[in-house]
Amino acid sequence: MKILMSLILTACLMGCVSTPAAAPNPVNMNNFADGAGKDWKLLEISIESAFNREIVFDRKTLVKEGSGEIFTMKFDAEMISGVAAPNRYSGPYTLGENRAITLTAPMRSTLMASLFQPEKLPEHEFFGYMQNIYEWRPANGNLEFLSKTENGREVRIIFGQ
Repeated sequence: MKILMSLILTACLMGCVSTPAAAPNPVNMNNFADGAGKDWKLLEISIESAFNREIVFDRKTLVKEGSGEIFTMKFDAEMISGVAAPNRYSGPYTLGENRAITLTAPMRSTLMASLFQPEKLPEHEFFGYMQNIYEWRPANGNLEFLSKTENGREVRIIFGQ
């Protein structure tokens, strides 16, 4: 009986580990263009800290709060666009070698007042992270961007389908 209880407890604890979920319809991202024309939703933003990564945004929490339709992205061969919280944004980007990507400053956005913004991710911080993107990579059917904070800490931005 003790062994069975130990196995059940171990299984429950392992299920609590936080990892970004793989996209339900994974996109084979050999090239950045493979994700073009698809609707992407922000799944997670994490920031490098002294000992680990601090998750500042998690879509699961946002959905529980009833605001699952914000922080989206779509791109084509020239532009990235989407909805933040609540403003629409867009801006041109350029691709470089070794998965380098640069969003041309400044990104454009509408100027609507927000009724709701996630506590740990105000819209202006999201725009700052997006503006500082320097690399993209495929990640388990998701699309991951690397960015920097104002003080140089690495930011991981993960979008999924």
